[in-house]
Amino acid sequence: MWNEYLQEIKSGNIKTLARTISLVENEAEGYEQLLRLLPQEDTRVIGITGPPGAGKSTLVDALIGELVNDGKKVGVICVDPSSPFNMGAVLGDRIRMSSWYTHPGVFIRSLATRGSMGGLHPKIIEITDLMKAFPFDHIILETVGVGQSEIEIAGLADVTVVVLVPEGGDEVQTMKAGLMEIADIFVVNKADRPGADLFVRNLRQMFAPAFSNHSEEIPVLKTVAAEKTGIVELNGAISLLAANTKSGDKKFWLLAERAYYLMEQQRMKGVNKQVLRKVIEAEYQLGNFNLYRFIKDK
Repeated sequence: MWNEYLQEIKSGNIKTLARTISLVENEAEGYEQLLRLLPQEDTRVIGITGPPGAGKSTLVDALIGELVNDGKKVGVICVDPSSPFNMGAVLGDRIRMSSWYTHPGVFIRSLATRGSMGGLHPKIIEITDLMKAFPFDHIILETVGVGQSEIEIAGLADVTVVVLVPEGGDEVQTMKAGLMEIADIFVVNKADRPGADLFVRNLRQMFAPAFSNHSEEIPVLKTVAAEKTGIVELNGAISLLAANTKSGDKKFWLLAERAYYLMEQQRMKGVNKQVLRKVIEAEYQLGNFNLYRFIKDK
């Protein structure tokens, strides 16, 4: 069964892709067998992140248009906040990007964070790898925008684009450490607003120490995504950086990050926090409780 699913995905069957994503997302029985069959693929993964209100979805919408105009097939994963009631996605990106909903060259899937603190879906690595088996030229990953903890995306995307707005000075200060770690490209969106040029200059100065860790300065680009301004330049910068990633050391660091995360998840499987709490409480009541001895004994 899983082999048939994989062959259908590789041949471009979008319905099978959608179905298998749901099977992986919900950990259907035997889904790991499908993951073990996945071939090595180098489909480009573009991460789009940044604070809420920066215009990430509008930017993604414009970037999809640019890629489609180039004759590319694009897969999009939009990670949205979870509903506290059913853990489903609150913001429907299929609605926000409705112009691409029926386009044959575009596939959009909204995922809920399901309580994940990092702003990503707990099965995001597996779902991204599954989508790589489909004949997409690019996969765009747009995250919920929860702040510094979004450094998780750095372990998943070949190129990470951090989207900001001219009024975002305070947000930049708050997220500064995380942004310095993950950004391959800074985009100042809504750059037609007053103060955009000053913000770009301040941004370059603020992150000047980070540039010393890169062979080249991190690009800071201006866009007005609602008007499709600056999108061609952004696509060019992404292509240039992604080409270097494929042959550079970063590719293997990305794979190591993903492997580490998956190994951690696998080894923690079956650990129930509620049960753990009760065991700790029982041992604590006996006196002379030591957390490190407790962990070692377990």
